[in-house]
Amino acid sequence: MKIVERQMYKHIMVPLDGSELAECVLPHLNAVAGGCEIGKVTLVRVVEPFHLLRGYESRIEPEEQKHLDDDAKKVARDYLEQVAKRLKLDGMKVQTEVLYGKTADALIDYARKNDVDLVIISTHGRSGVSRWVWGSVADRILRHICAPVFMVRAPGCFPSV
Repeated sequence: MKIVERQMYKHIMVPLDGSELAECVLPHLNAVAGGCEIGKVTLVRVVEPFHLLRGYESRIEPEEQKHLDDDAKKVARDYLEQVAKRLKLDGMKVQTEVLYGKTADALIDYARKNDVDLVIISTHGRSGVSRWVWGSVADRILRHICAPVFMVRAPGCFPSV
C-alpha cells in the first residue's frame, strides 16, 4: 500500500505589528516550516486608518490624511520586506501583504479570502480588564476563522488565574 504525502499546511499567515513581541512567533514558524512541506508563508501587517482622539482628524485635510495613510503603508511594507529577508525558509514562497482597516477584521477577512490554513500569531497574554478594554486581536482571530491558530505567548508572560 502506497501512502500519499500531502501538504498539511499550504498557506500560513503570520500577522506582525512591527514589535519584537509579535516577532516572537518567527522561531515557531521556522520549526513548523522545518517539519512540514508548506506552500507559502504570508507575513501580514495591518495599517489602521489615521485617526486622532476625539475626532480631531476632521480638522486635517483629506489629502493630508491620505498622505499619512500612504506613509504608514510604506513603513509597513518596508518592515515586512526586512523580516522576510531575515527568514530562513528553504524552498518556501514567502510573500508580504499590507492590509488596511481595523486590525482583527482585516486579518480575518484576508484569511478567509486567501485560503489560509494556519495562522501563527503572538499574544500579549493580557487577561481580565486589560483584555476587555483593549480587546484581543489574537482572540478574535481564534473565534472567527476556521483554520487552526497557533498562538505564541510573548516572552516574560506571567499566567494569571
